[in-house]
Amino acid sequence: MRFFATKIAFVLLLLLAGCFAPSKADIIKKAEGASTRADLESALGEPSEVSKIGPIEKWTYKAADGAVIFLLAGDSVTFEVTEGP
Repeated sequence: MRFFATKIAFVLLLLLAGCFAPSKADIIKKAEGASTRADLESALGEPSEVSKIGPIEKWTYKAADGAVIFLLAGDSVTFEVTEGP
């Protein structure tokens, strides 16, 4: 019985964590004015995903309503786009 209660508590914690995820608008607002890699990481923390396309890095931040993607060329933030609903 205790194992079942622990499982239920864990599932509830996961659901609550999803409720407090930032929205795309929140992420964009926090990143406003970030023009360098250091600025962006300082404003938003580490990205959920990082991938490289040649010299370009794609930083993805997951949001409650999709994701926000920033493209970095060298040290500069060059572009931002959202995906999802």
